Amino acid sequence: MTPITTPSTTLSATPSTTLSATPSTTLVASDLDRTLIYSSAALALGMPDAQAPRLLCVEVHESKPLSYMTEDAADLLTRLTGETVFVPTTTRTRKQYQRIQLPGATPKYAICANGGHILVDGVSDRDWHTTVVNRLAEECAPLSEIRAYLTATTDLSWVRKHRVAEDLFAYLVVERERLPEEWLGRFGAWAGERGWTVSLQGRKVYAVPKPLTKSAAVREVARRIGATLTLAAGDSLLDADLLMAADRAWRPGHGELAESEWTAPHLDVLAERGVAAGEEILRRFRAAAAG
Repeated sequence: MTPITTPSTTLSATPSTTLSATPSTTLVASDLDRTLIYSSAALALGMPDAQAPRLLCVEVHESKPLSYMTEDAADLLTRLTGETVFVPTTTRTRKQYQRIQLPGATPKYAICANGGHILVDGVSDRDWHTTVVNRLAEECAPLSEIRAYLTATTDLSWVRKHRVAEDLFAYLVVERERLPEEWLGRFGAWAGERGWTVSLQGRKVYAVPKPLTKSAAVREVARRIGATLTLAAGDSLLDADLLMAADRAWRPGHGELAESEWTAPHLDVLAERGVAAGEEILRRFRAAAAG
């Protein structure tokens, strides 16, 4: 397991990008995949079939259903979007995010590419993105160096795809059971020396610049809306900084953070796994926002 780090995340956009405050001062920043929404493989429906929850499909890809949440979770999220400033906070690219159809009011803000883009009414904030790109150029090895390492050291027997996301970070789609643990450890150490974080999530190995964080983007949104309370949830290494930046946070009983038993004083660890954890996270969000 790659050591979990929470790098410095101080970034700010230019004052011209500041928008007027919204009535609500509670910001809810949540990871999506394996936190609020789940693929068929990640649902973890361990109960008898007759007791399984009804599911709502929230994402279709290439004409096939891809991601789900329970119908109860959909109702909870609908209510939450009317009570708080709900900000989907994902490592997905903008294109990948935009094929998700979440229940409830359409979020005014969304964070994509692990903080590389703040969407405002569906449009990327250019000033924010420029700020991020400039910081990465100053503090990290270039993406081209990471890609060259991946090309030189990986094997087609366990790598299915090489991908670049938004010209910001890289990831591999792998055959998880064939992935050499020693390679993952070597890559994590090598990348760490060059200012990058490595994370294994399901069938994907991510290499992300350390300053490219969800927490920095969430702090910027919180500044813009004048948030007085920030709530967050996530399951992976790339969510650790987000959870640390929140006033209260939750993680499910599955995922990279659960496997490493990662915790923090203001973090609640849930027993639920799979899609049931997504439902419980939404209950906790609503209860905390209500005070």
